[in-house]
Amino acid sequence: MTRFWLLLIRIGLPAAIAAAGVVLIITADGENEQGAGVTLIGCAVVVMMLNLFLRLGLNSRKDREREEDARAEYGRTGHWPDED
Repeated sequence: MTRFWLLLIRIGLPAAIAAAGVVLIITADGENEQGAGVTLIGCAVVVMMLNLFLRLGLNSRKDREREEDARAEYGRTGHWPDED
């Protein structure tokens, strides 16, 4: 995916959902429509949190791979890669 699409999904989608929720809260006449607006804002928060958790999971995977490489180097040489 290009950077544009990633930003659109990570930022644009939750922003659009939250904006729709705010519009419903402001313009709605009844409690049901206002409740739907609050629900949409909650959904936007959930989408943002899912994006955050996915990104953190990918970062931790990279950290584990670096640790495995360091352990393999230690097994071959008896020294950690960053030691002098």
